[in-house]
Amino acid sequence: MSVKTRGTFLVILLVLYQLMSSSCSRKIYPEASVPGVTSSTDKQKLKDFMKGGVEKSLDTHHVTPDDIIETAGRYLGVPHCMGGTSMRCIDCSGLLVAVFASHGIRLPHNSEEQARYGSIITDMGKLKKGDLVFFIRSYSTSRFITHSGICVGNNRFIHTSTSLGVTITMLNDPWWQERFLFGTRIFE
Repeated sequence: MSVKTRGTFLVILLVLYQLMSSSCSRKIYPEASVPGVTSSTDKQKLKDFMKGGVEKSLDTHHVTPDDIIETAGRYLGVPHCMGGTSMRCIDCSGLLVAVFASHGIRLPHNSEEQARYGSIITDMGKLKKGDLVFFIRSYSTSRFITHSGICVGNNRFIHTSTSLGVTITMLNDPWWQERFLFGTRIFE
């Protein structure tokens, strides 16, 4: 079987799998259309991730994207540390945990689990303020999704960098763009 035929066959199988495992109200996301997923290993990891459940709802109360972004901005410059969730030091998923918790919204302290909430957006150009953004291959680990942040608008996101601490970065920065997986919209 040629590489092209095998690739087409894989895409068809993945789409059929999604059709069979989704309800009428659930969207279908062919793995081939997700920007950062290029290798067969990444495609399998995405498939496994999706099987674990996606697009869970999150009660955002009466909080707005601007409220979240304003709160996240208070963390600018806070240094990075794995497992951190405070102004002393914080990691990427800890930033989301701390920011949302200050508004009474509970998120798990794990980027991969955070990515299960909200409507998936694979087109970076359609992201809005307040959308969560997720990345793969940002460091060496067995986890599929390795980094999270919050879209602040104008093609930028706030996140925790290991070298800069909490910072705002362009989404189309070549390093991040190559690792972008998808965003999720938790605010309607």
